[in-house]
Amino acid sequence: DVQLVEYGGGLVQAGGSLRLSCAANAFPFDHYAIGWFRQAPGKERETVSCLNGGAGVTYYADSVKGRFTISSDKAKSLVYLQMNSLKPEDTAEYHCATGPGCLEFDFWGRGTQVTVSS
Repeated sequence: DVQLVEYGGGLVQAGGSLRLSCAANAFPFDHYAIGWFRQAPGKERETVSCLNGGAGVTYYADSVKGRFTISSDKAKSLVYLQMNSLKPEDTAEYHCATGPGCLEFDFWGRGTQVTVSS
């Protein structure tokens, strides 16, 4: 099984930046998609971004377009989510996941908390 661990969350002021990392014991980049999700208390889980290199697909939620960037480092089995111009509404627990496509994820990390103060 693929094991995922997220890190890089924390407390930041509005307008600041954070870079989340997702480390995996194995990332089949060429055939699988890697996504970032977030869930705030009392809200539904939201797909923030997804990268499917094999299909040439990169997805961003409208709420983060132009501010967040997903990238990967195959050699290090890492996937990043660079988050700039953070807003209080970005506060949530962020999870990474991988699966056969951007609509199907089989393995999930436990999450890392991002808190943006106003």
